[in-house]
Amino acid sequence: MLIFFDTETTGLEGNDRLCAIGLIAGDEVHYELINPLKKVPPSASAIHHITNEMLKEAPVFALSKSHEKLIELNGPETVMVSHNAPFDLAMLQKEGIAWQGRVIDTLKCSKALMDDLEGYSLQFLRYELQLYRHEIEFFSDYGIGIVPHHPVSDALHAKMIYEYLLDLADEETLIALSQSHVLLTRLPFGKYAKRRIEEIALKDAAYLKWMLDSLMDMDEDLRYSIEHHLRSL
Repeated sequence: MLIFFDTETTGLEGNDRLCAIGLIAGDEVHYELINPLKKVPPSASAIHHITNEMLKEAPVFALSKSHEKLIELNGPETVMVSHNAPFDLAMLQKEGIAWQGRVIDTLKCSKALMDDLEGYSLQFLRYELQLYRHEIEFFSDYGIGIVPHHPVSDALHAKMIYEYLLDLADEETLIALSQSHVLLTRLPFGKYAKRRIEEIALKDAAYLKWMLDSLMDMDEDLRYSIEHHLRSL
């Protein structure tokens, strides 16, 4: 069974927690606010528009319908599809759910199968892949509106990206890619943004080594790719 999943959180640090969940399983659409038992900072509310007042009456995760549904779905026969799945799974792990099913990370698969794009965020791919041309009809089938950074809306955009990726690779390949490192060809940011990492390694290896030493929160695929090209010198 395929499910499409997204979370909103109080932030991106180690002590941050879930504050909303969106889940699509077959024809069922599930959305729920979750009380994170900590304040949502303005920087997070500015992205997902969830406020502390909205969460006062929300259940904690352990007592939520989301917890019940995920426990029911958490088995080897379920494939979770998510954009940046490691982040969502880490958030579930903090709440006591170790995912037992398989995973398709549409972010990692997009990087692997379309390595020449300028970006891979959900909203960037929405426009780069021209998903917007069909999204009104696609979303209306589920009876929800298009609201970026709303977890159900984002889960549906992940579903659209998943269906686009199926034209490039089959489901088993997407699952395999989601479990492996992706060798990126271009640097996504910095003074050499959009330049080929192989070329930078030859001309300014010291800059890449500085990135490895200084950017502790670097994307794991970017770190793997830089290390690969430096080893090839």
